[in-house]
Amino acid sequence: MKSFLSTVDYTRAEIQGLLDTASELKAAPVSRALAGRTVALLFLNPSLRTRTSFEVGAFQLGAHAVVLEPGKGAWGIEFEQSVVMDGDAEEHIIEVAGVLSRYCDAIALRAFPLFADWQVDRQDRVIRTLAEHATVPVINMETIIHPCQELALMRTIQDHLGRPDNRKFLLTWTWHPRPLNTAVANSALLIASKFGMDITLLVPDEAYRLDSQFMDAAAAQACESGGSLEVTTDIEQGYSGADWVYAKSWGALPLYGRPAEDAELRAPFRHFMVDGEKMAMTANARFSHCLPLRRNIKASDEVMDADYCVALDEAENRLHVQKALMLSLMGNKAG
Repeated sequence: MKSFLSTVDYTRAEIQGLLDTASELKAAPVSRALAGRTVALLFLNPSLRTRTSFEVGAFQLGAHAVVLEPGKGAWGIEFEQSVVMDGDAEEHIIEVAGVLSRYCDAIALRAFPLFADWQVDRQDRVIRTLAEHATVPVINMETIIHPCQELALMRTIQDHLGRPDNRKFLLTWTWHPRPLNTAVANSALLIASKFGMDITLLVPDEAYRLDSQFMDAAAAQACESGGSLEVTTDIEQGYSGADWVYAKSWGALPLYGRPAEDAELRAPFRHFMVDGEKMAMTANARFSHCLPLRRNIKASDEVMDADYCVALDEAENRLHVQKALMLSLMGNKAG
């Protein structure tokens, strides 16, 4: 049994197989390939694209998705081991994993970090505890990484650029009113490096460098795939010659859990917003974002409404790649 917790656990060939299947499913979206199958979707945090794409994808394949929101329509869950459960949680993840494994053919989880202690959150214990106790495949719908978004991003890159090797991929930090999760940024590094792209990470300050586990993994994958990874604080250097511009906001890890201090640090950097002037520095690059996006904060109206903005293509590809993933993990093939 193989779960989908991180693309680091998959080879490039395995991921390419999912991407190829996604293209086939886009051309022929409706089948009964997963008739009689069920997937439990556990949402500890809000969602628009993830929930919709998984529910619609399961339906189009003949499967049924059960959406659960612990603490709302389902009992609250305790994830820590060996604790006295005298708080709000009514049941432990051990029993949740066991029950859902008997009802369903796969379990998917969305669980953002708690923004209290990065040394704890970086271990990604919540989803790993679920996977430890489940007896069916577990899918990561976003924790401290977002591997489903990785698949959608790479499918979109290949749709527009063809073979991605040695194309310049700019991952740029953008300002936001509050410090956000680093998950999508971490994942963008992982997938671009696995596919041999020349990555530039543009940050306004060294404090916004991503966690070493993802920087190191991306560097190792880039070396293996023939790509490269560099970090810069220079906007012109970052945008110059880029084939793909990917924007994301995230908090500074040295100030993790201290939003007021983070706000003070990032206050001077609103000019990192992606605009037409910056896109003009690129090699006619495409622009994308995982969404949701605050217009004229992360990217200007000019950029979002331009022909080179493919954020909606990437959002659509979430549907196709996740269908390919469910087919793979639930043991059926397309057709």
